[in-house]
Amino acid sequence: MPKLLYPRGDAPPPPPLAELNLPGVPLYARGKVREMYDLGDRLLMVATDRISAFDVVMREPVPGKGLVLTALSEFWFRATSHLVPNHLLGSDVADLPAEVRQHARLLEGRSLLVRKARRVDIECVVRGYLAGSAWAEYRRRGTMAGEPLPPGLVESQQLPEPLFTPATKAESGHDENITVARMRELVGGELAEQLRRASLQLYQYAEAHARQRGIILADTKFEFGLVDGQVILIDEALTPDSSRFWPADTYCPGQAQPSFDKQYLRDYLEQSGWNKEPPPPPLPPEVVQRTAEKYREAYVRLVS
Repeated sequence: MPKLLYPRGDAPPPPPLAELNLPGVPLYARGKVREMYDLGDRLLMVATDRISAFDVVMREPVPGKGLVLTALSEFWFRATSHLVPNHLLGSDVADLPAEVRQHARLLEGRSLLVRKARRVDIECVVRGYLAGSAWAEYRRRGTMAGEPLPPGLVESQQLPEPLFTPATKAESGHDENITVARMRELVGGELAEQLRRASLQLYQYAEAHARQRGIILADTKFEFGLVDGQVILIDEALTPDSSRFWPADTYCPGQAQPSFDKQYLRDYLEQSGWNKEPPPPPLPPEVVQRTAEKYREAYVRLVS
């Protein structure tokens, strides 16, 4: 089982890591949160402590965040591999090539060795509850991802069944929700159906696991890639960056819910008056600390 380096008690997280450079190891790609390094037919995926909201990276890193993302992703990759294959090869720094092992102090607890895959440029979102951008769309149009929903639903209400709501994946700027029909046009009907089915299987498994531990998995998003024509789960899986986790014991439809994810940060930014375009506003230390606490709490509840 993956272990978080500071899972309980008053142990502080290591100093935050906002950016990573590994001399001698070729950089493959740099995302909002992760650095990817090229190891031939494999990639080294390293989670920094950067955090983004509304697709903009904040100036301040969140201590320990990358450790949580890595440990939780590894947990879910291993727990769901019987449902959908994924890109995980290992997490032990000792198994990496020598030129990488020299950076072990930086990589410990925040790196995964993964297979290279051809990414499908679709965000595969599954929603079990009416929240976030889906709630905003429903209030405006009575739809979710362009599909009509029954009238009279309230914020945070559980949907009759989980719904697959894809979005385009943007390298910069904001992702855009699209209909399943538009997704079929973009990737083809057969692949679209494979992605829809895999996303729903993963959500339903994780939702049941989380509920047993007192957490509601309101929604989440997955990314997939292709290896020799096979669909595999890539990037991260079911973390506070990509999911809404609500405490089940305080769930009350008709209002926003407390959560163990980045919604706390989004709420602060919404109230700040920021226009959601770069540059982001500075984050107070207490907001950074509370965000870190929420991420760690998600790990402890889901994995312990």
